[in-house]
Amino acid sequence: MAKEVLTTLKLNIRGGYANPAPPVGPALGSVGVNIMEFCKDFNHRTQGQDQGLTLKVTVTVYKDKSFTFTVSQPTTADLLRKCAGISMGSKAPGKEIAGSITQLQLIEIARLKMPDMNARDLEAATRTIAGTARSMGIEIVPG
Repeated sequence: MAKEVLTTLKLNIRGGYANPAPPVGPALGSVGVNIMEFCKDFNHRTQGQDQGLTLKVTVTVYKDKSFTFTVSQPTTADLLRKCAGISMGSKAPGKEIAGSITQLQLIEIARLKMPDMNARDLEAATRTIAGTARSMGIEIVPG
């Protein structure tokens, strides 16, 4: 017999840096989940390659206050900032360029994000990622 689901929470947490402070503590505490247990499990699972990048986490909480969670790929904005070597996007996208990435880097990001996107093919995913880059003031150069 399967456990009965109480609720599902969606959070954005930096990999390897979960702690009881907001947004994690209040979200999990309000449904009665052991916050420290979640933080230890999350930090252990995201230690290494995802550390420091913002990850989308879906936490399923059951009636007996136990939980499971799944971690998706890093956010598109984090991946774009990392590739462009910038700390934040432009304050005036379209007028001010914050950084640039190559077409190949754009395709690699799209390939990485494909499982989390609702795009039919790599070309559609690439166009979606390119739109996010433009809205952040990141220029896409050939190469």
